[in-house]
Amino acid sequence: MNPPLLIRRLGRQPYEPVLQGMREFTNRRDADTADEFWLLEHDPVFTLGQAGKPEHVLAAGDIPVLKVERGGQVTYHGPGQIVGYPLLDLRRLGIGVRELVERIEQAIIDTLAHWNIIAVRRAGAPGVYVAEAKVGALGLRVRRGCSFHGLALNVAMDLEPFRRINPCGYQGLQVTQVLDLGGPGSLSAVEDVLIDELSRQFGLAPQPAAAELPPFAALVAATCVA
Repeated sequence: MNPPLLIRRLGRQPYEPVLQGMREFTNRRDADTADEFWLLEHDPVFTLGQAGKPEHVLAAGDIPVLKVERGGQVTYHGPGQIVGYPLLDLRRLGIGVRELVERIEQAIIDTLAHWNIIAVRRAGAPGVYVAEAKVGALGLRVRRGCSFHGLALNVAMDLEPFRRINPCGYQGLQVTQVLDLGGPGSLSAVEDVLIDELSRQFGLAPQPAAAELPPFAALVAATCVA
């Protein structure tokens, strides 16, 4: 029997409380803690990865910019985009960071294939692309052998904020979304497939969990809000 992957569908959330909850979950988990996959939408926010250069934010306007510890440069999160946080014990899975990235990319590629959208990865530029446009971004961190942060898949959103940045540090990089590529505009429909594909990539059995942060993560998140 495959080990469980607890699925938490959190709806729309501000960025910082979820970030703090994710950090706390990773810090407190032990060898017996089940892996989890959090799915949500964020309120509008730009995030700069640990090597992110502020000059790649061209005109943030009224959207906040936050510096975080994930890999990668700058990206945008907002309503209509699936953000997925795979909180995985890589040691237990027997994989390294490169394989983690490749499997997440493949899960997105296989998800899009359900709607006959042909997507690919690019060497040296993590993420998922359709033709020359980016549809899915990755930004990960591993601490104590466990992953946090994750993926962002554009489904049916306002793409204008991407024009305020150099997405992922690439000037002029085009972005696209599932709806414009002929897929569904329903986040829940895409999430259903993404859950199955990501679980398959890691040999895990998806199990629904409460649509809320785990207790100790929720406590830290609540403190962040206060």
